[in-house]
Amino acid sequence: MVKPRLVFHPSPGRVLVAPSILSADFARLGEECRSVLAAGADLLHLDVMDGHFVPNLTMGPALCASLHQELPEALLDVHLMVQEPQRFIDGFAEAGAGNYTFHVEVAAEPAALAGRVRRSGMSAGLAINPPTPVERILPHVEHFDLILIMSVNPGFAGQSFIADVLEKARRIRPLLRPDQRLEIDGGVNAKTAPMCRAAGCDVLVAATAVFHADDYIEAVAAIRG
Repeated sequence: MVKPRLVFHPSPGRVLVAPSILSADFARLGEECRSVLAAGADLLHLDVMDGHFVPNLTMGPALCASLHQELPEALLDVHLMVQEPQRFIDGFAEAGAGNYTFHVEVAAEPAALAGRVRRSGMSAGLAINPPTPVERILPHVEHFDLILIMSVNPGFAGQSFIADVLEKARRIRPLLRPDQRLEIDGGVNAKTAPMCRAAGCDVLVAATAVFHADDYIEAVAAIRG
């Protein structure tokens, strides 16, 4: 049975802050995630890597399921940096993921795959890496709930922000409906967030800028602006 689809855009126009758990202390993951949500974060971002599409290995559906059990009201925004995203749709849907984003670089038929994601009960996102021309993603924008622009080359937290990708945001933003979101991920912090918001991004993923901050409330507020 398909669970009710979560609405990714609870308040159109509101900038959402999505701490990436990649920079959390995994020994205290539940506690830290509960704390950033209490500090004002809107959702949690889970970076899933397979060691093929990107040179790193991270979490899978089991970790997602544990977080969903601990924080059942939290929207879990799963970002698949994997070579075969179609393999993991059912696993993450059953684990409680709310949004499922995969990469345009590996999707032969993005719209068809988005349909599979939605039928599983999740909303669908499409991501693009810094070196990939924006023209690669433009024909598919209408089929997704969220478009994710990577502002670092994916694989590891703590990288420097690539400002040139904001031109992609400026190209994509006018194509979006009010019920779609534009997300950016990589090097987002209090210094770079204003540029992201100005370019039209309304979901800001931040890893070290939140989880390594002394004060989560201040960190989230600074990123949201």
